[in-house]
Amino acid sequence: MSRRSAAIKRQTIPDPKYHDRTISRFISVLMLDGKKSTAESILYGAFDIIEDKLRADPLVMFRKALENVKPRVEVKSRRVGGATYQVPIEVRPERASSLAMRWLSNFARNRSGKTMTDKLASEIMDAANERGEAVRKREDTHRMAEANKAFAHYRW
Repeated sequence: MSRRSAAIKRQTIPDPKYHDRTISRFISVLMLDGKKSTAESILYGAFDIIEDKLRADPLVMFRKALENVKPRVEVKSRRVGGATYQVPIEVRPERASSLAMRWLSNFARNRSGKTMTDKLASEIMDAANERGEAVRKREDTHRMAEANKAFAHYRW
C-alpha cells in the first residue's frame, strides 16, 4: 500500500457483447497471461451453455450467482499485546464483488470437467442456485466471522 496518496480508481470499459462493466471486470479476473480474447470466449461460451441448458437469461443468472457468492463479513488478523486475533469486519461493496468474482473463477478452474467453458457454466449455475464451492467459501467466511464475534471490539 502506498504511503503517499491513494491509488486512482480506473473506469472499466464495458464489454463488447453485453455492454456491462461487471462482465468486463469478470473477464479481467478470468484472464490468464493477458489473453483477454480467450477469457471473453470462455465467458461467452459459458453464457451460451447456461442459455441452452436453462432457457434463462445468462446475464440474470450471472448477477444472481455473484450476489449469492458476495461475502458480507470477513475476518482480518489484528495483533494486540502479543496475541493475534481474527477480528470480524464488514466487507466494502467493491471488495465483496471483487472477492466473489475471484472465488467464482478460481473454483471454476479447480472444478472437474472437460473445458473451462463447461466448468465456468457449471459453477455459475451452482452459485445461482446457492450450491457450489464458491458459495461454500462464503459460508465458511461468514461462519469464521460469527465464531470470532467476541473480538469485534478490537476493530480499528
